[in-house]
Amino acid sequence: MCGWAIIQLINYFYSVIVIFTISGTFAALLNYPVQKVSRYIPRGFSIAIVCTTAFGLLIGLIAVLGIEVVNQGQGFVTSLLDFVQDSDVNPVENFLDSINIEKMIQALQAGLLTGLGFVQGAFSNFLSLIFIVVICVYMLIDGIKIWSACLKIVPIEIRDRFSLTVQKSFIGFFRAQFLLVLFLSISGFIAFKILGVQYALFLSIILGLIDVIPGVGGTLCVIIVSLLVFLSEGGWMAIKVLIAATIVQQIQDNLISPKLMKDNLNINPVFLFFALFVGEKIAGILGIFLSIPIAGMLIIWFSEPQDQDIFLEEHQ
Repeated sequence: MCGWAIIQLINYFYSVIVIFTISGTFAALLNYPVQKVSRYIPRGFSIAIVCTTAFGLLIGLIAVLGIEVVNQGQGFVTSLLDFVQDSDVNPVENFLDSINIEKMIQALQAGLLTGLGFVQGAFSNFLSLIFIVVICVYMLIDGIKIWSACLKIVPIEIRDRFSLTVQKSFIGFFRAQFLLVLFLSISGFIAFKILGVQYALFLSIILGLIDVIPGVGGTLCVIIVSLLVFLSEGGWMAIKVLIAATIVQQIQDNLISPKLMKDNLNINPVFLFFALFVGEKIAGILGIFLSIPIAGMLIIWFSEPQDQDIFLEEHQ
């Protein structure tokens, strides 16, 4: 009964939870450069400099790259429609009918024609975006006070251990995921551009975003991007993209990811998918992305002795 009530509360306040979760994530990511800059100037000035720079870059990227991504996306959807309507694709016609690709393309086209429908759905409107920015700044300013107030609901005998566990799981996870997406998108764009892929920017963004999906994202992003290139530019280009995307993915998994994820535990695949399904059932898309750090936090909590946590905290 209590669990059902919690789920209903999450559904009722879902938009509010999303706004504060996004704000908290951005605040946690920006806190690292703020700490670096605050070594030389007061923290208030460092927050102003970092936030102005970060949000200025974000607005600039949206203004410059956002339009190009939408244009490439629309062109890509048009090329897919031409491919589907081409009479020379009989060998794959049955396959396309089986996955109902025309409806998939129409749905993708509808989202792109609205101008980044995913972003609009995430933020709802411009006012929500303003709230996210303002809340993020206040979290940076009063983050210690806010966190200390939240910790008061945790029993004092486990308060320090709980705080450290959250830092290792949540903050470390989101920071690592952000850097991994950035690396995969940029390196994928460079590789696709060298190969002469027509919609390199659009496909590299897809590559990075799908990789975020826990568990299967790494494999899924390579398969989907290769399939999209096959449908739009033919088999030979798809093979080259498959090889390039696989190489980039392997570099990320074997060189970049171990360094970024060195403080995070590897989650058993069975437990991973269980956490994903439970998270999706409780909170939808938000629950999927929060389920992994929560699962990591539980594993850290039950696998590390209290003395080890205190030692890590003292040497952090």
